[in-house]
Amino acid sequence: MSKFPLETIRHSVAHLMAAAVQDIYPDVKFDIGPSTANGFYYDFDMAHRLTPEDLKTIENRMKKLCNQKLAFEQSEMSRADAEQMLAEKNQTFKLERLADIPEGDKITFYHCGDFIDLCRGPHVEHTGQTGAFKLLNIAGSYFRGNENNPMLQRIYGTAFPDKKALNDYMRQVEEAKKRDHRKLGRELDLFSFADSVGPGLVLWHPKGSLIRHIFETFWKDQHYRNGYDLLNTPHIGKSELWKTSGHLDFYSDAMYAPMEIDNSDYYTKPMNCPFHIEIYKSKMRSYRELPLRWAELGTVYRYEKSGVLHGLLRVRGFTQDDAHIICSAEQVESEIAEVLRFSLEMWKAFGFSEIKAYLATRPPKAVGEPERWATAITSLEKAVKAVGLTCEVDEGGGAFYGPKIDLKIKDAIGREWQTSTIQFDFNLPERFDMTYVGDDGKKHRPYMIHRALLGSIERFFGILVEHYAGAFPLWLAPVQAVIMPITDNQHKFAKDVYNKMRQRGLRVELDSRSESIGTKIKDARNQRIQYMLVIGEREVEAGAVAVRSRREGQLGAIAIDDAIAKLEEDIVKKI
Repeated sequence: MSKFPLETIRHSVAHLMAAAVQDIYPDVKFDIGPSTANGFYYDFDMAHRLTPEDLKTIENRMKKLCNQKLAFEQSEMSRADAEQMLAEKNQTFKLERLADIPEGDKITFYHCGDFIDLCRGPHVEHTGQTGAFKLLNIAGSYFRGNENNPMLQRIYGTAFPDKKALNDYMRQVEEAKKRDHRKLGRELDLFSFADSVGPGLVLWHPKGSLIRHIFETFWKDQHYRNGYDLLNTPHIGKSELWKTSGHLDFYSDAMYAPMEIDNSDYYTKPMNCPFHIEIYKSKMRSYRELPLRWAELGTVYRYEKSGVLHGLLRVRGFTQDDAHIICSAEQVESEIAEVLRFSLEMWKAFGFSEIKAYLATRPPKAVGEPERWATAITSLEKAVKAVGLTCEVDEGGGAFYGPKIDLKIKDAIGREWQTSTIQFDFNLPERFDMTYVGDDGKKHRPYMIHRALLGSIERFFGILVEHYAGAFPLWLAPVQAVIMPITDNQHKFAKDVYNKMRQRGLRVELDSRSESIGTKIKDARNQRIQYMLVIGEREVEAGAVAVRSRREGQLGAIAIDDAIAKLEEDIVKKI
């Protein structure tokens, strides 16, 4: 076990990689090389266009530098000396990064052999302590993320304290490639994208739409059962609405250009909350009405740069499973506890059991009275403890308008995904002058809580595909069983079985192709269909089907009604 934090190891390996790149390509210019959640990267500008074959060469040079045990040494410079040195080395990107450092702040560099980098650190002591590492891939990246700036070459890598941890991670990466929702989406005919429609805009195919319908229906039913009312709001709103909410001041870069209607500017909505607030304000509210729990599957549109779009996980048009809870101070604690309980119940239904909470508290600059912040944070802390979740606290990491809890789930191969968010908002109630009449007859400001449970339907769908590797539990599967007559002689009986199962509400297909039974079974397996019901002469005579289960193997001949009962039982159990 290394004595250094993983983040420190990975940042040190990023420097080690940059040193190796400089050895091989002396004309290189550097930008930044931070650690990330899964590894590190470094951005370079050079004449040579990197290829995947170059990664092995760079990796071998890194290993030689490791063997030399070169020290990571910090030095401090004045701003003038730093500017002079970087200008002499023609490190134009580093000069711009240097200008970002506020006047009066310490300017430090780290040396590693002949490589020197503008950096705060920290690092390991020498290159022999950089653990086990691997370079993964190359990508393009605009300087500062601005497409008007030069395109740089980015090398991604990962590092761990030892070889075993690295090998475990690489096995996970290989498994993740097999489960990639973009690949499975094509193979299982679930969804697609089209250049003629536009990047980041999803086209849902029949099977994908059916799965979406199933879990959206479940979502709605569960919300009704748990005391929510459902709303529906427009896709566009007048500019005055977004001025009041502050989106045009603080969020306009992520909003699409306005359209003019009746001499007024309208914007497609990036969020649902202003509409929910307008519903709240449609009449005077009393303390007797609170809490209000309002939920919507509301489709929103946000401009995401093309370089960050990623299948269903990062899109430009998506449906939020949005909810807003409007309550009094006395109701805050119980409402947060209820939201957490409901969230855990929902994630369990979808097959996720490993969940961790992250609590972000008041930042230095924030709106809202300190007393409200204290009440909100205490309520969040108590709710997390009450449901027994592990929690990490990010002191000062909350948004300026309120503290929040993020829930992260682990999928079947151990990856962590940020999903549910419970966010207090002290900003919008002020901006929209939200009030209710208390039992004292006076107006009071309500507490407002934003709550996204699944996050967005598109991203959740992508996570779900990868979690199950496309083999959905029976209750979510677009095709729950496929009926396979061995020859045309069994077709009539197979059709009768098909009709009976459809009448019971089961999602079944009849494979009446003139293919061998082996081909039919292979195709059904490739489509991740859970149950294959084979019908030959013996099955017709016995009034049965020969059942093959992806989960349980061959179950033998089962009477039709018993086979239907088994499928219905699995659906109820959500397996």
